[in-house]
Amino acid sequence: MKRQWHFIFMFFFIFNSSNAQGLLDKKAPLFTRQDTLRGSITKERAWWDVKNYHLDIKVNPADSTISGTNTIKYQVVQEYKTMQIDLQNPMNINRVIQDGKVLKYSREGNAFFIELIAPQTKGIIKELTIFYSGKPKVAINPPWDGGITWKKDANGMPFIASSCQGLGASVWWPNKDHMYDEVENMLISVNVPENLTNVSNGRLISVKQLKDGTKTYNWYVSNPINNYGVNINIGDYVSFSERFKGEKGDLDCTYYVLKDNLAKAKKQFQDVPRMLKAFEHWFGPYPFYEDSYKLVEAPYLGMEHQSSVTYGNGFQNGYRGRDLSGTGWGLKFDFIIIHESGHEWFANNITYKDIADMWIHESFTNYSESLFVEYYYGKEAGYSYVRGIRKNIENDKPIIGQYDVNNEGSGDMYYKGANMLHTLRQIVNDDEKWRNILRGLNSTFYHQTVTTKQVEDYLSQKVGIDLNSVFNQYLRDTRIPTLEYFFKDNQLGYRWTNCVTGFNMPVKVALNGKEKVLQPKTEWQTLSSKSENPKLEVDKNFYVASFNITE
Repeated sequence: MKRQWHFIFMFFFIFNSSNAQGLLDKKAPLFTRQDTLRGSITKERAWWDVKNYHLDIKVNPADSTISGTNTIKYQVVQEYKTMQIDLQNPMNINRVIQDGKVLKYSREGNAFFIELIAPQTKGIIKELTIFYSGKPKVAINPPWDGGITWKKDANGMPFIASSCQGLGASVWWPNKDHMYDEVENMLISVNVPENLTNVSNGRLISVKQLKDGTKTYNWYVSNPINNYGVNINIGDYVSFSERFKGEKGDLDCTYYVLKDNLAKAKKQFQDVPRMLKAFEHWFGPYPFYEDSYKLVEAPYLGMEHQSSVTYGNGFQNGYRGRDLSGTGWGLKFDFIIIHESGHEWFANNITYKDIADMWIHESFTNYSESLFVEYYYGKEAGYSYVRGIRKNIENDKPIIGQYDVNNEGSGDMYYKGANMLHTLRQIVNDDEKWRNILRGLNSTFYHQTVTTKQVEDYLSQKVGIDLNSVFNQYLRDTRIPTLEYFFKDNQLGYRWTNCVTGFNMPVKVALNGKEKVLQPKTEWQTLSSKSENPKLEVDKNFYVASFNITE
């Protein structure tokens, strides 16, 4: 029997039902009390809503230490007197003060429980200051295994940066380290040796020269920001800037690079206005005009830090010079500039509440790469790119992780997630409607934290059909849905197999050379098909397989 595969690469393997079920039944990972404290909305977190942080720290390259304070302004949601603050070993809290009084606290692993003295009356705004210090975890393989990177540039100058998605911002500063509660605004004050520059999020409001040979850089973030999006970048930087005329007016764009790389950056960073033009078209206005856009050279590949996107792609196109799609289109742009900046819309504007829903960040942003290609090189170029990245899909485990334990799902959230969205676009079959759906996501959930259900419900509503089984198939299962079909007695029989119960996704096909939309279910359906040499081809833009049982 002959299988017709609708992917670029032939080594994709379709799991039969028993194989897939066996994969899904693999022993679940063991989670600890620390995982729960890190990943759940504990009662010590739920009673207060963070309003403002003032992170005021000294970064000392000589001994790789960070010390300082975080002053937290919060609103009491319900009366309670124990506050959970997260700070990971080997960092340590030294003192906590509220209303001039020193507070008692206890430590359980990476969580500190502070016992408050003052009445915590519902609705009031309170403030406390945490003093802390230590040598934060050194990043082993940033940004994936993050922490603080302590390096030196080619001239022997310190080159330092933070990266902490998943691991948590509490690896280097004390905070309410759960994604559900974003701080509304933030002041970031970073003291460094006077021959270095610190770049953080938002706008630089002042630089203070101190008598001890150091400078303090004060950055103000006026928009809500997630914890891992907060960053420090310290180096022997020079900068240049431009203004992008966008949908909301002039957007300040500033670029910080090591001084030896200035000429290369001025050439390579021309992708920034191209990115902004394409993504404002597809997704709506850049979400942080008030805080500007910055691209900052870092001693690792890059990360989507809000309004302070980090870059380490070697001033070259592709992903470290490679085309991840294998189509040639991936060499038409600088992957890190396009991908990490795409996260300003999907990650920093629309943010997951729980890291189990990380696909909301990565699937849409991975998909944005193909939309960038399409904007500049045409629809078929964009389609070719997104189909090309299918070769990177592993179908190893579900894309959605386990909730409340800080557990992310499969890395397929990138390439498979993008192809799921590309498949949805084919179902919509209306380019302007699809663009309005993407823009609508960014306006409906503007500066919000969301769940998968919210995104799924929005897409089902706007597409106009119940997509529940489609999301279950691609986000919660590892099998590639297969359109099984046969020709007999001038009839076409067809059904979905290798899929979740109730899978009913419509699919475009060419039946005897004529385009048609089928509405398969998991039960056999038939359709008249009179032809001497009947033939069915599934639209290759659907991430599915097909199997003719008559061959």
